[in-house]
Amino acid sequence: MIQSERDTIERVKQAAERKIWVTFRKEGIHCYPAAATDPALATNDQYDVSFLGHPHRHIFHFRVWIDVFHNDRDIEFIQFKRWLENLFNQGILQLNFKSCEMIADDLYTHIAARYAERAVWIEVAEDGENGCLIKYETTRPNLTIKI
Repeated sequence: MIQSERDTIERVKQAAERKIWVTFRKEGIHCYPAAATDPALATNDQYDVSFLGHPHRHIFHFRVWIDVFHNDRDIEFIQFKRWLENLFNQGILQLNFKSCEMIADDLYTHIAARYAERAVWIEVAEDGENGCLIKYETTRPNLTIKI
């Protein structure tokens, strides 16, 4: 490999976006009240989801990515995971009407308060089957927010 190729590789490595991710699960109960009466949801056919209008249980699966700024444990995986799990340590989550997206927004609020100026991506899934991914982008060194 010639020097210019090595230089290019080093520049790319230095400019790389770096994130760590952790996963955890938590039992929760929520509902979607509109599903019981909205004609677009309570359809009385194979697409009927009116049952979602009643409280029901899920195992919520979380995957959280967060910016790190160097390769030597800027944020230690296990500590980050334990801290996130402790945010939900009051037994079964009583989520009322909250969607996966609303749960992600709530979690982001806590993460942003502790880890300012880092992009965070949060995935929340019901039973590991259906869910959301929300990317909370922020200012990073040498980057700007896209509006």
